[in-house]
Amino acid sequence: MSTSIEIKDLSTGYKIKGGTKVVASGLSAALSSGEMTCLLGPNGAGKSTLLRTLSAFQPALGGSIEVAGQDIRKYTSQELARLISVVLTDNSGIKNMTAEEVVAMGRSPYTGFWGRLKDKDRQIVAKCLNWVGIEELKGRKMQTLSDGERQKVMIAKAIAQETPIIFLDEPTAYLDYPSKIQMMLLLHRLAKALKKTIFMSTHDLEHALQVADQVWLLDQREGLTTGLPEDLSIDGSIERYFARDGLLFDRESCSFSIEHETAREVYVEGKEGTLEYNLCCKALIRNGIKPSMEKGDVGVRIPGDGTYRLMEKGQESIKVEKIGHLLHMIVPTITKYQISAIREAADMNQYE
Repeated sequence: MSTSIEIKDLSTGYKIKGGTKVVASGLSAALSSGEMTCLLGPNGAGKSTLLRTLSAFQPALGGSIEVAGQDIRKYTSQELARLISVVLTDNSGIKNMTAEEVVAMGRSPYTGFWGRLKDKDRQIVAKCLNWVGIEELKGRKMQTLSDGERQKVMIAKAIAQETPIIFLDEPTAYLDYPSKIQMMLLLHRLAKALKKTIFMSTHDLEHALQVADQVWLLDQREGLTTGLPEDLSIDGSIERYFARDGLLFDRESCSFSIEHETAREVYVEGKEGTLEYNLCCKALIRNGIKPSMEKGDVGVRIPGDGTYRLMEKGQESIKVEKIGHLLHMIVPTITKYQISAIREAADMNQYE
């Protein structure tokens, strides 16, 4: 992979009254062609500021940015338009243009002064509409589209610009779950098939760790750390940047899970590893009940026939076919035996 962008000791920020506001400093890293890199970090880490600086929308406060081996400041705006296309989060200002017309704007670096599309340009626009899956929207005005649809139009416009480098700021922010996955996979395929450099900021942490070739972790306290998702998982970087109370990171699967507090335990009997067993245990944990291997007054038996059995003192008391029905019955049953145990400990009977 060839290096397309390299930053050295970069400082980002913006001018304020009486001086400058530094958002991030000492940033050194590189982006390569043929790779999709995801920029991850908490709110306020400076992800959008970094993207705007790399796009030459605002100047760096210090350090250097090299694009294709040349300082970014030496390029003209026309030259940069053929090198870098950018998708920002806010696209609400475009109105009274059809989706097709907006995507066609991506051809402006190549259409000359009058901006007239040739057959080749029209073919590229049609191809990009198809790739992003918005052919049926091409005649719609931008103001009639949903936020997610407008975002897809802007991504198609960036692809139509045919630049070797594409920057995207939260490109999946407004998309539904299936569209998020489809869009990230599309961008990854474009990077591989067309040897493009795709660099995107995102809060979709789980998706990024599954799809990205490289990850940049940015935090004002930790600074910038880069690498393969798997390497950053092994060395503990992802945990260091994102792990919080109630949030667990599994290094082996490179994924996060929620840690629920459990105040009660029940014995669970069944074949571990099966779908019914695993999901029943998950539902119990979410409701504050910890599955246990130790038999007690209340338990659950999962025979694997599509039913769930509530056990009391080793005897089956209820048989249901839905985990939801089991949960409705198990909490009052546990409570009943807890109250009974308290009474016994206090040497009380139910009439006292």
